[in-house]
Amino acid sequence: MRVSALVALVLVLTACSQQAKPQAAHTTGPQTLTGSIGAAAYDIQVPAQWNGTLFLYSHGYVAPGGTNRPQAAPPGDARTWLLGQHYAIAGSAYSSTGWALEDAFKDQIALLDFFAAHVAKPQRVVAWGASLGGIVTAGLIQLYPNRFAAAMPLCGVLSGGIATWNAELDSAYAFKTLIAPLSALQVIHIRDPESNRKLATELFAAAAATPRGRARLALVAAVIDLPGWFDPRQAEPAAGDHAARAAAQRSWESQVDFNFAFAYRSELEKRAGGNPSWNEGVDYGALLANSPDRADVRSLYASAGLNLSTDLRTLNAGATIKPDYGAAQYLDRFISFDGNLSIPVLSVHTTGDGLVIPPNEAAYAQVVGSANSAAMLRQVFVHRAGHCAFTPAETIAALQVLLKRMDTGRWDDAALAPSTLNSSALSLGAAANQIVGFSFDPSFVTYSPPRYPRPHFKGAPIPA
Repeated sequence: MRVSALVALVLVLTACSQQAKPQAAHTTGPQTLTGSIGAAAYDIQVPAQWNGTLFLYSHGYVAPGGTNRPQAAPPGDARTWLLGQHYAIAGSAYSSTGWALEDAFKDQIALLDFFAAHVAKPQRVVAWGASLGGIVTAGLIQLYPNRFAAAMPLCGVLSGGIATWNAELDSAYAFKTLIAPLSALQVIHIRDPESNRKLATELFAAAAATPRGRARLALVAAVIDLPGWFDPRQAEPAAGDHAARAAAQRSWESQVDFNFAFAYRSELEKRAGGNPSWNEGVDYGALLANSPDRADVRSLYASAGLNLSTDLRTLNAGATIKPDYGAAQYLDRFISFDGNLSIPVLSVHTTGDGLVIPPNEAAYAQVVGSANSAAMLRQVFVHRAGHCAFTPAETIAALQVLLKRMDTGRWDDAALAPSTLNSSALSLGAAANQIVGFSFDPSFVTYSPPRYPRPHFKGAPIPA
């Protein structure tokens, strides 16, 4: 998802329909090719003295029915840097909006074929993308490993489709069960997404106005590990500042995550042919016990005079939602990860991302390690609130490390040290160290993300 506002830093995607024929012929100089392949618009930029490497960019989530434009690279300095270093860039808008992974895989490979036919066959292709584009990136290299030389998912949904939407279900289910169990709010089989979202917003506002409601909203946040940090312009709340951390979680819930839990799920269910998520048999007490937010929940429950054990028993007693099996299989295809890596992958994530939580990186590292591919994977983190809240300089610093890995055949782990990455980013100048006009110091940090609440990997059982 692209940046639409500094605080949420949610990437909002756009696209358009254009003519099928490219608008520029193959020349020896710089080229701009735009058009569409089927229903998917594309953008290709080839610099003068192209060096033979193509960066294929996968954009983030576009709200169902939203404007959908192709993007060959993130805007600004990162795009300028790539072209200035003589790398070609390209990207498809995909043929549809929403959870468009099936189309994205097809459309991005079609764009690669188009590039080879109308420009030249690249010597190397690097897959990269942000947010939903991160899961598209990881899916492309899993499905088409021979088409790529390296990959860099940014703030990627690397837990995979089933795990991601199971987490959204956990949040929605806990919210309805604890806040408004008798309401008409729908957590699956959503018939009217806009009305459902409006109802969720009204129920949230009422709950947030009381200590008891705020305590329960903290529990809703904790079961899916929402960070207690929302505004990247402000310092991260201290670990013991439970009220401030819970307030930040409420901002993530009401301004960002509830859109997916109570509205955008409807598009996914139509695409998949039913509800692909489940919580039957889930132990919500265990989810809380493993959550880094558990101290916040216990503090707020004690202050509100609520019995936490009682609410956890209530959640466990009602956890009976089963998936529509065919829909779950669809989501497993688009996509769960098997961890088999044959090319180098460098992922980048902020530590305060409440839309695509940092434990996504833990889930990906787990499955890659189980497949004995850990040598191919490196993960770096930026200490900042926000979804995809990287400066162009931080993105370029990571790209430089990945390019060196491609050129030398080995990781330069010294170059991956936070201090080295920060120095590299700082050297790119003040303009490259900004996000929508706000300046930030380069903030790579040593960080180990918590484990994903409910991981699901390729081949894991799906309830019938």
